[in-house]
Amino acid sequence: MSNFAVLLDIDGTLLDSNDAHAASWSDALRAYGYLISATEIRPLVGMGGDKVMATLVPGFAPDDGGLGQKIAEHRTRIFSADYLQKCTPTPGARDLLVELRRRGCSLVMATSATGDDLKALLRAAGIADVIDAAATSDDAEASKPDPDIVHAALKKAKVSAERATMIGDTPYDILAAHAADVQIVAVRCGGWKEPELSEAQAVYDDPADILHHLNDEPLCRLFPRSPKSVPAHR
Repeated sequence: MSNFAVLLDIDGTLLDSNDAHAASWSDALRAYGYLISATEIRPLVGMGGDKVMATLVPGFAPDDGGLGQKIAEHRTRIFSADYLQKCTPTPGARDLLVELRRRGCSLVMATSATGDDLKALLRAAGIADVIDAAATSDDAEASKPDPDIVHAALKKAKVSAERATMIGDTPYDILAAHAADVQIVAVRCGGWKEPELSEAQAVYDDPADILHHLNDEPLCRLFPRSPKSVPAHR
C-alpha cells in the first residue's frame, strides 16, 4: 500500500446511480404495501440501507429476519435486474482514479454498500481493476453518516487520517469523513448542491472537474502532486 490513500464513495460519486437506488427502494416498498415515492426517498440515498429503511419504515431493519429483511432483499433484486444496467460512470471517474494511482495513491472504497453489491457497482463504473481495497457495510457496525466505514477504509489502507483524502457526493459522506478526521472533496454529480456540501474542503462538479483542477488550490494540498518527469538519459 502507498503512504497516501484516497477513500472513495461510489454511488453518485463514481457511478450515476443515486436515482436508481431511490427508485428501487420505492418499487420494493410498494410491493409490500408501502407507498413511498422515489422523490421522498432520494434525499436519504447515501446513508446505509439500514438507516434508509429505519427512516422510511420505523421499526424495520434489513437484517431483522422479518418483513424488513424481505423488503431489503427484494430491493437488491430490483436494483440489480431493473436499474443497474442503466447506470453509467460519472464524468471522468476512471480518468481521475488512473491519475491518482499514477501519483502513488492507494485507492480504497469507503461505501455503505455490501461487499457483494460493491463488486457489481465497480464493474458498472468500469473501475474494478484500479481499486486497491474496499471497506463496505460488511466491515462496519454502523453505516454512514457514522464514521465506522471511513475508519475501516483507513485501516485497510494502512494510513492515518492525516494521510488520506476522501471523495464523496452527499452530506453523509462529509459527516462520516469529518467524524474520522479525514478531509473530503465533494462532487455535485450525485445531485446534492451547496449549501448541503459546503462543509467539504472543496466542491467540484464531478470527477472530471477534480481532475482538471488537481494542480490548483486547494486540491494540490489535498492530494499528492504529480511526480516530476525524469529527464531522458543521454
